[in-house]
Amino acid sequence: MTSISGAVRAFRPAQLGTLVVIAWSGEHPDDERDMPFLLAYSLGDGDGGPEGVEAAARKLLADIGLPVGTEYVDAAQADGLPVTLLVEAGQAVLTMPHLTAQCTVPPEWLAAVRERGHVYFLFATRAWPQAAPGAPVTEEELRNFAGDEAMLSTAAHCLLPVRQLRG
Repeated sequence: MTSISGAVRAFRPAQLGTLVVIAWSGEHPDDERDMPFLLAYSLGDGDGGPEGVEAAARKLLADIGLPVGTEYVDAAQADGLPVTLLVEAGQAVLTMPHLTAQCTVPPEWLAAVRERGHVYFLFATRAWPQAAPGAPVTEEELRNFAGDEAMLSTAAHCLLPVRQLRG
């Protein structure tokens, strides 16, 4: 007799492979002030390659309550969303279940954060293997990936409040 298990597979961070976070600021259609953006993406080197990474990212996002698509979640209004962003000493530290990622942020990004108090966070389900840590990313490369409709429609979007250490 053959039986099929109905058990749901647990998320394993290794399925995502190398997770990278990149920060930039720029124009936003809602008003004239710069918006600080934060993008999390995988290099596609997780279990199962880029296709496995996409499935793992979708599972993680569903598990924590971030829908994939073009609508955004306002984390300040969403009860229990387990995603936080700490900004301190020129670093952004993103914490989610199973993951913590950090990146150095530019001064103009920090200025936009101070003005707005939140960032527009995107978690891409599509891999971006060309943008490895330590490798320079040009403005054009960033614009091509972050502005790509296929990437945007398969990513999670979230307005994420910024927390800072208190002295």
